[in-house]
Amino acid sequence: MKLKMIKFKNVKSTNDEAIKLIKSNKTKPTIIHSYNQSKGRGTMGKKWISKKGNIFLSIFFKMNIKKYNFKDFAIVNPHIIRGVLEMFSKYKVSVKWPNDLLIKKKKVCGILQETIEHKESKYLIIGIGINTKCAPISNSFKSISLLNCSNKKINNEDIILNIKISFEKFLSDINKYKLSYLKTRICR
Repeated sequence: MKLKMIKFKNVKSTNDEAIKLIKSNKTKPTIIHSYNQSKGRGTMGKKWISKKGNIFLSIFFKMNIKKYNFKDFAIVNPHIIRGVLEMFSKYKVSVKWPNDLLIKKKKVCGILQETIEHKESKYLIIGIGINTKCAPISNSFKSISLLNCSNKKINNEDIILNIKISFEKFLSDINKYKLSYLKTRICR
């Protein structure tokens, strides 16, 4: 399944942009990327600190609710992104359930999953924030940037392309295989 790519210079939230697109009947599976995000959201109403130079994106697609549920994706999505980040990190990337990715026990990525119903269909929105260039300072968690954990040049476009390819493969595979099989392959 191919994902359409839409890029913005500035948004309040990439997840909010996904909701706007779905509500305006632009429901083709899409990745929304913005260079700046002023009001990023985290889970449980927390604010995502969006430092300039990092990655802010959302992926959305129609869910087959007869075949899969929200929790199935909540398990798989961090592992897909972890696989991409491991291409760039010289350290192990671990998943902190339910929605954080850590390097050296510090947050490098956060994921916010939301669903929206529109015209009797349910859509999954996966918001992804990755500290690629700089780590935000927070009193509630320690963070790290991918730049400080890599021997490679960190190019956001390369990372986004790899995320796109990984999700396109996964979304094609869920039409061919049972999710239980894919979980064993992805969630290693």
